[in-house]
Amino acid sequence: MEKFPVVDMGNLNNEERSATMEIIKDACENWGFFELVNHGISIELMDTVERMTKEHYKKCMEQRFKEMVASKGLESAQSEINDLDWESTFFLRHLPASNISEIPDLDEDYRKVMKDFAVELEELAELVLDLLCENLGLEKGYLKKVFYGSKGPNFGTKVSNYPPCPKPELIKGLRAHTDAGGIILLFQDHKVSGLQLLKDGHWIDVLPMRHSIVINLGDQLEVITNGKYKSVMHRVITQTDGNRMSIASFYNPGNDALIAPAPALVKEDETSQVYPKFVFDDYMKLYAGLKFQAKEPRFQAMKATESSNINLGPIATV
Repeated sequence: MEKFPVVDMGNLNNEERSATMEIIKDACENWGFFELVNHGISIELMDTVERMTKEHYKKCMEQRFKEMVASKGLESAQSEINDLDWESTFFLRHLPASNISEIPDLDEDYRKVMKDFAVELEELAELVLDLLCENLGLEKGYLKKVFYGSKGPNFGTKVSNYPPCPKPELIKGLRAHTDAGGIILLFQDHKVSGLQLLKDGHWIDVLPMRHSIVINLGDQLEVITNGKYKSVMHRVITQTDGNRMSIASFYNPGNDALIAPAPALVKEDETSQVYPKFVFDDYMKLYAGLKFQAKEPRFQAMKATESSNINLGPIATV
């Protein structure tokens, strides 16, 4: 079986650089996912983030989750449940403006640590985008510039816990989907697995590795690369024991960023560009209602909007 791509970023500064860039290129073209080690974020910071996230869940969220499960009678589910994710989550927004100070129940220390972590992740996201530019033959900073729009990128974090599930065969932790945005950086539990991606018709485990950051590509990078890179279906399966922590940070285009295939990546003989051109916010409105469906109809809907120049609101999702 093929080995899940792991990229040692320490090798970008030595004679292994070209081989390492090749691993990233292959991962972007064939997996939509890769895992970074030696990425420069301190192990102490990651350990603190993990400890505080787990403490916060126990203190503030576990009871609420149990009450939700009890109120819906989920422990005794008899058939597959398709409209629910077995996860307990909250969202932090970092850019264009942070909302960390407004989130209830967070200790001051935890707020500060999550702010520090976000700064490191933002730097890492921009570094990875530049590595992708290099592999694609685009000028340095091209992707960051496209994502920028007029107010800078949208950057936020989804903090999730996947508690033990009594019926893992009937309830998914998170249903299969591709991510709508740009580039996703995931700090996941190294003890409890659960994340899987779809490759060649098979679900493959994304290995939990201590202190690694898993990168996956969202729909926007598929559009900008005109399909050279792909966003990939993934899901979280539930486990009967162990609480899986997942901290996913989404580095996305700004709301008014104009997304289109990079001219350098569209061959001259392709008279009709394969991928549409749209404003990021319009795509997100469409995605909101269609998250757990295939991405191709979303791209087609955006293409239809583009050619008719009518602004389809979020209602036109049929």
